[in-house]
Amino acid sequence: MPSPDAAAACPARAGPPLTWVDLVWYENQIERWIRFGSVREEQILDRRRRRVGFAPDAVFAFVRWRANARGTVQSRIDIVRAVGCGQAASTVPGIDPGGELLLHIAGWPSVQRVLAAIDQVEALGVEPADAAPDHWRQVHNRLSARREPEPYTSLRHRAWRLRAELML
Repeated sequence: MPSPDAAAACPARAGPPLTWVDLVWYENQIERWIRFGSVREEQILDRRRRRVGFAPDAVFAFVRWRANARGTVQSRIDIVRAVGCGQAASTVPGIDPGGELLLHIAGWPSVQRVLAAIDQVEALGVEPADAAPDHWRQVHNRLSARREPEPYTSLRHRAWRLRAELML
């Protein structure tokens, strides 16, 4: 729950404040894209750059990749929950104002394993943004410890949905 001071600092406008993500696509140089998540708003800046906005509590995956003449110099994936006005947030380059980090992985082999974990959730017929946030945290922790992440199951998803209903 936001503090009274934080709530006072929130702009009074129609609708909730959005979390903005800057996307870039310079083929084989800099690529920043959304792997999953429901975009609420989009602003096209030019043919290579755009900004997308996510509503509070939306979960999305943001992939950042950069290369030079010698090959890949940066590859990262962040799975983030967009925060509301006044909520605590971690800063992430390219995300304004930041968000709750569920997963933060760097290095192409590890990023590929996260992408495979996302594919596994989709293979169950579950939208990755609707998966239990704890799943993405355990994927992060297991990969950080150089272990294999536990697969997401329909039983785990059902338990998450029931728990989420009770928290409403």
